[in-house]
Amino acid sequence: MSPHPAIASGRTAVITGAGSGIGLAAAERFAGLGLNVVLADRDEAKLGAAGGVVAAAARDGAQFLSVPTDVADLTQVERLRDRALERFGDVAVLMNNAGVSGGGHPFENPDGWRRVLGVNMGGVINGVHAFTQAMIDQKRPALIINTGSKQGITTPPGDTAYNVSKAAIKVLTEGLQHTLRGTDGCQVSAHLLIPGFTFTGMTRQGGDKPAAAWTAAQVVDYMLERLAAGDFYILCPDNDVSREIDNARITWAAQDITRNRPPLSRWHPDYKAAFTKYMSGVLARTDG
Repeated sequence: MSPHPAIASGRTAVITGAGSGIGLAAAERFAGLGLNVVLADRDEAKLGAAGGVVAAAARDGAQFLSVPTDVADLTQVERLRDRALERFGDVAVLMNNAGVSGGGHPFENPDGWRRVLGVNMGGVINGVHAFTQAMIDQKRPALIINTGSKQGITTPPGDTAYNVSKAAIKVLTEGLQHTLRGTDGCQVSAHLLIPGFTFTGMTRQGGDKPAAAWTAAQVVDYMLERLAAGDFYILCPDNDVSREIDNARITWAAQDITRNRPPLSRWHPDYKAAFTKYMSGVLARTDG
């Protein structure tokens, strides 16, 4: 399968949250494909180490530029755009990937809520606002990839703030793609990256990679495959959860509305047996 036409040697990718995890894996992969890479992260130490990784991976004369950036600040994101265009004159890929967790349930930790919404939701909004028109004006194929989460779709109990931020990214990216495809002459498309269980700085907590988890590099390789196929929703499996299981869980969550069940019925004691039976049927059909 041929790569997406925006992913070509000599063009440029801008990646936020590039100091570790999926962002760093994407930067390394793009540099290996000959793209210039602009690395953005709030952590300058991680950014410095990431530059060495990207430089070692670079092919076909690809270069990199590191720009310390707090994505929650629109002025800093606009500076990131300006630095990328001044240095390379082109942005073929914008990957709004920076993210944090640790918000809280609906009525706790207001400071955590502000931090999570500011980075996760605000950072993507700022990236879209700062870069999109400039990318359209290039009149060349280009991609905006926003990193969402399955937690923004099935919204499990726990970190409600994180779920809200990722649900907002889903809605924003859907609206963005609708607007882009209705814009005359536009060659920019938007895509929602939805990782599965991935071993990253956010999830590792000092331990070894669990058998169930994918590596960040696996997520990026899958993302490139699905971009080449033209997918909008890049819903990643992992070593435990197949696409069939994801589809079933997402369908159940949507049916809380259509079947008038309590919210988050998957975790409701009165619906535990029904959900278990439902998933058993799904697994039996896919195994068969």
